[in-house]
Amino acid sequence: MSGGRYSALALLRGALGGQQHWGRAWRSPEPAPSYDVVIIGGGGHGLATAYYLAKVHGIRRVAVVERSWIGGGNTGRNTTIVRSNYRQPQLQRMLDHSLKLWESLSDELNYNVMFSPRGALFLGHSDADMTRLAERGDALVAQGIDAELMDRAAVAKLIPLLDMSPDVHWPVQGGLMQWRGGTARHDAVAWGFARAADRLGVDIIENCEVTGYVRDGERVTGVTTTRGTIAASKVAICVAGNSGHVAGLAGLRLPIESHTLQAYVTEAVKPMIDTVIMSQSLHCYISQSDKGGIVAGGDPDFFPSYAQRGQPLRLEDAIAQALALVPALSRLRMVRCWAGVTDMSFDGSPIIGDTPMDGLYLNGGWCYGGFKATPGSGWLYAHHLATGKPHDLAAPFDLARFAEGRTIDEAGVGPMPQHR
Repeated sequence: MSGGRYSALALLRGALGGQQHWGRAWRSPEPAPSYDVVIIGGGGHGLATAYYLAKVHGIRRVAVVERSWIGGGNTGRNTTIVRSNYRQPQLQRMLDHSLKLWESLSDELNYNVMFSPRGALFLGHSDADMTRLAERGDALVAQGIDAELMDRAAVAKLIPLLDMSPDVHWPVQGGLMQWRGGTARHDAVAWGFARAADRLGVDIIENCEVTGYVRDGERVTGVTTTRGTIAASKVAICVAGNSGHVAGLAGLRLPIESHTLQAYVTEAVKPMIDTVIMSQSLHCYISQSDKGGIVAGGDPDFFPSYAQRGQPLRLEDAIAQALALVPALSRLRMVRCWAGVTDMSFDGSPIIGDTPMDGLYLNGGWCYGGFKATPGSGWLYAHHLATGKPHDLAAPFDLARFAEGRTIDEAGVGPMPQHR
């Protein structure tokens, strides 16, 4: 939208006019014959990449092609958690770069992404858990990243509704807190980046599915789509859970499996959980949304699938884990559940950079961590596309590491694919 459409008079006119006079937040252009960069995927990472290409590097002949609508994929199918308290130092540095971008993102985009640094707490349930959390905390502090090891009493004071009984199956012995972590509004992130990129001249082309690639020998020179052929100097894959399929159109086989990951939200209630709750031993995460609903999830379905739906048994497991930690949740009614499709790389870490084909680039393999990396991923991917070289923070995450034995095993953050 233009700036005038956000004036007080415009807001009042829209409200009193039955919502009939709102303008589009971004243009709906026809595809141009060619661009400097075509980004496949109109989710958070693709839109962030386009924005930083235009804003930081001055590359504005950019198209983002999305097979459905902006925010209709995995960007709108996550649990909105933002943090950088990972286990491996390479991920710690990259995700803390992203967290710093989150902290000023609403001002950067002139759009409220509703970033809420309410803290992200990993619970420990055994002596072994607490030892691992202490080790992780020390590693984070050594990188200059905030981490606070909390004892049982401090956790009980912070989250009174946790079941702190010593004789339960998963007794809480303490936790590791990152106070700068929290949540953000997932759809607002997509809309904010889309509007900001559009204002810088980026073409956002919805309902435009990529069906193949145009090649000149071994070099990719464009894409074929349901809306025609588009030439490009560089083509950038950025499609979250569909990376394997889209790369397969070029004959590439990636070290990735696509798994579904479920989550659910309850009816809205008064504030009852002030921070993000996670677990070292359970793959369970709980937070309260800005609307008041309790958002929670658990393990993926553990088999390859592109279906945006999940198994009832896996959902039941996730609910049981949440109830074990916060029994008061048993009084709430579930409003809806959903599943996203996650790129599960074989070492638990993302892939950013070149592919074996000239002119074709990849950003994928984010496992469970895609949303929290959105601004940092886009910033680093844009740097690579603009300069032809990986940024130092992204260099360890190249595709070649799998062939060369340089994997970055982040298995401590959650279960990995079963077919290694």
